[in-house]
Order: sequence, then structure tokens, then C-alpha cells
Amino acid sequence: MTKYALLLPGLLCIAILLCDVNTQAQSKATTIVNVDLDKEQGPMTPLWAWFGYDEPNYTYMKDGQKLLSEISALSPVPVYVRAHSLLCTGDGTPALKWGSTNAYTEDANGNPIYNWVLVDSIFDTYVKRGMKPLAQIGFMPEALSTHPTPYQHHWKPGDPYGEIFTGWAYPPKDYNKWRELVYQWVKHCVERYGKTEVESWYWEVWNEPNGYWKGTEEEFFKLYDYAADGLKHALATARIGGPNIAGTSSAGAQKFMNNFIRHCLYETNFATGKTGSPLEALLFHAKGNPTLRNGVVWMNMSPQLRDIEAGIKTALAYPETKNLPLIVGESDPEGCAACGMATNPQNAYRNGTMYSSYTAATFARKYELKEKYGANLVGAVSWSFEFENQPWFYGFRDLATNGVDKPVLNVFRMFGMMEGAHVFAGSNRMYPLKTVLDSSVRKSSDIGALASKTQRHATVMVWNYHDEDKPGKAEPIDVVIVHVPADKIKVTEYRIDDEHSNAYEAWKKMGSPQQPTPEQVAQLEKAGHLQTVGERRTMKPKGGKVIVPILLPRQGVSLVKVEW
Repeated sequence: MTKYALLLPGLLCIAILLCDVNTQAQSKATTIVNVDLDKEQGPMTPLWAWFGYDEPNYTYMKDGQKLLSEISALSPVPVYVRAHSLLCTGDGTPALKWGSTNAYTEDANGNPIYNWVLVDSIFDTYVKRGMKPLAQIGFMPEALSTHPTPYQHHWKPGDPYGEIFTGWAYPPKDYNKWRELVYQWVKHCVERYGKTEVESWYWEVWNEPNGYWKGTEEEFFKLYDYAADGLKHALATARIGGPNIAGTSSAGAQKFMNNFIRHCLYETNFATGKTGSPLEALLFHAKGNPTLRNGVVWMNMSPQLRDIEAGIKTALAYPETKNLPLIVGESDPEGCAACGMATNPQNAYRNGTMYSSYTAATFARKYELKEKYGANLVGAVSWSFEFENQPWFYGFRDLATNGVDKPVLNVFRMFGMMEGAHVFAGSNRMYPLKTVLDSSVRKSSDIGALASKTQRHATVMVWNYHDEDKPGKAEPIDVVIVHVPADKIKVTEYRIDDEHSNAYEAWKKMGSPQQPTPEQVAQLEKAGHLQTVGERRTMKPKGGKVIVPILLPRQGVSLVKVEW
């Protein structure tokens, strides 16, 4: 054995030690978030202040009213709310993916009977809270459906999704009656809420006509034309749009959306015989795609963001639509809010902080897409609400469970503090937009930021997100803010993680009770509210620069608020 061979074990040990030291150094390396308050990106449009759900009758029920009050309170602007099934026939008893208002029935001679009691209860709940309907004209009343039997579905989690498409999904047997129904509804809304209020709403026809519609493409255009004509006769200044297509980036959806736009712009209107149909907003959907790998949830935001990019590009392709308001009518991590994690284990992300960090990271990219293309993107509807009288933390895609807020709702509370101008924020750990569009967040964590400012304060949202639902150590982050217009500031950090703003973790520590006591419910409600980390502190910028250090766990979200 040579002397060099004798040295090898020792050299190997040194190499291992050096490697270990290097790994520790990398894990402890501080991420730098840079914020420049002088670099304005445009207005901080509240893209997030839009929500929706399948079951409209939950709106005026106990927990529905409570949640709507909380959503309204967290937003500095009126929140838009979208719900399915506003014209479905039934007694108003809700079920999963079902609702009804009995707005339209017919007597024995086929004469229309209009009943606005339940739909008024829904819109009243919104308007009393300063909210605005994104009013969906649909679905088909039983008396108008060309295939009325069977009418109401009885879907439950685990059943094939296609079972929901029963009599409500078919074209009308009489398009003139369909037009008159829309006319009478809108006329009634104007009489009840006033012309100015209804002018501030958006109206849209149907939902996902490439899936929820049992007619042809041409029949859908006819449905839209007759609905728009009825609406405009009731209120000429009402705003209407569509088509709320599903899977926007797919070839089939692109074809449908382009055909719809061309019909509205250039083709003969089925209802009027004139050229074109009213089109004051373009709506389309965007969904992600979580999967389960060896029992671990992996998120995938790429399909969702590619859908949004495709919708924007489609709008920009026509001179007549490039400046229209663009609304992502549903914008979510996946496609079925009522598919709980018991039947769909890939949806197990929904109760904890992964949902909140995903929401922060994806909305930041929506702002990037809006600014990259100069698009008039005005809103993205989170198809998340609540489910009445269901098991605690069942794993539905909702914002609250049994009246207790989930961590994800606190992201929207953070967004509600972000007003004024959107200002530059960057990070040495934030994935480029192109990478996220191509492959989501697959390697190291995405530690990114979104920032805003007003004359009196600035806010910086920071997240530590990864597609893999796996715990990780907290990472040190320096939030470096420059051009602070004050010599002394107050700094508050709000946090969502396992220890803060997290009713789910509090519930698990209680033993996951399905019948919590009133005292436990009160504790859970408190745990579900947005909380701060540490005390509010005073800092003194130097030359307009301040460094705010934070320690953020994986899947955590912080909002740093700086006031002067």
C-alpha cells in the first residue's frame, strides 16, 4: 500500500465534512427579496376579489352568509360573486353541485310563471354586503328543456362526473320564451336594485359550453344571442359576455372561443337578424392539475397559468376584443370543488398551508401575465366557497368549514391590504414566469414576492412555495425595501403557517373532533383569523432603505406591512 493510499480515507473524511458544511451553508443562505417603491408596475388591480361556487342556495344559509360577510369585509373594493344554477327548477334544497330557484315554471296551458323569491334571496345577500353579482344566465328550467327527464341529478363524490349533466343542460324548446325569461329577470332586477346598481354587474350566459352544454356549438350561439337580446331590451347598458370556456389552452377550447368571438363580431345574430351580438367581457377558465405520487400530493400550476395566457392571447388577436375586460371565470388548482380528499386523495392539499402558498404564488403570476401582455385582466374567480352541514375539514375546495376559516382565506385577507400601485418586487429564489408556465415549481422552493404601495404604507407578500406537499425548515429571508419616503416606519408581519392563521392545525391538536364543543368552535374561529408574528416594531431606514428579516417555513406566506 502506497503512502497516497494511506491518505485516501482521511481525504475522504475531509471532503465529506466540507460537503456537509457547504450543504449547511446553502440551507442557511439568506434569500434576498428586493422591493423598489419608486418602480411602479401599474395599479394594484384586485384580481383576487372574485369568488364563485356551484350551489347557489348556500348563499343565504347560515355559514354562507357568515363567509360572504367575511369576504366582503376583507376587500377594499366590491367583491364579484358568481354562482351556477340560478334558473334551475326546484324547491331550493341544496345538494353537492346542485341548486335551484324555481324562477320559471309554466301553467297547464304552457304560459310562463315567474317566481323571483329565491333568486332575490341570493342577490339580496350580495347587494346588502356591497357585493356584485357576476350573474350567470343559466341553467335551463325544466319546463323549457328539450330533454326535461331526468332533470335533477343526484351526484355524490366518487360518482362519474358526467352524471351531473341531466335535463338542465339542454337547449330550450322555445328560444322566444328563453329570451322573455331573461328580459323579465333583468327588468325585475332593475326594479328591485335600481338601474345604476345593475349597470355595475356583469352578466354571462351559461358555463363551460364545451362540457356543460348538451346542444351544438351553433345552438349555444343562438342561446347567447337570445339571452343577450332579452337582457339589452330590459337594460341597454347592462354588460354581458362569455363564453366561460373550460380548458382554455386546449385546441378544442381555442377553436370554440375563436368561433364564439367571430360570431359575436361578424356573424348574423340568431335573435335579431343583424350582424353581431353584444360582447362586453371575455370570460374563460383556468385549472391546475395536482397528482398523487407515492402518497404525496404534487401540485402543478402550469396548466392553470397556460390557460390564462391562452385566454389573454385570444383576446388580443382581435382589434375589437383586445381592450375588453377579461375575467377568468374559474381559476383554481384543479377542477372539482365538491370532490373531497376521501374520494380524490390528490386534493388533500386543501385544508392546510399548501393551498394558501399556491394561491399566493399563482396570483403573482397572474399579475405578471397581465403586465407582460398589457391585458385588461380585471378578475380571476376562485371557485371556492363553503359547504353547509358537511364533515369538518372533509377536504372540499372551500374557504371555510362549518363557519371556521381555512388558512387559504387568510391569503385573501392579505391581498385585501394590498392597495394603490403595484411596485417592483423580485427575489433571487423566485422562479421566472416562463419556467413556471413550462414546468411549475419542481426543484428548489419558489420564494417570491408581490408588493404594493399607497401614500402612507407599503405591503410585501412573500411566500415559500413548492409543488411537493412536504414539510421543510424555515428559511431566512431579507426583505430589502428601497425608496422608503420616511425616516421612521412601523413594521408588522402577518403570517400563515402551521402555527399562525391556521384553524386546521388547531383542529388536529384537539384530536380532530367531528362534534367540537362550543368552546372548541370558538377556539377554532380565533385560530382561523389572520395573525401576526411578533410585535409591531419601529425601524429607521437609512438613505430610504430598510431591511426586514423574516423566517418563513415551506408553504408559509408572510405579509410585511410598512407604515409611515
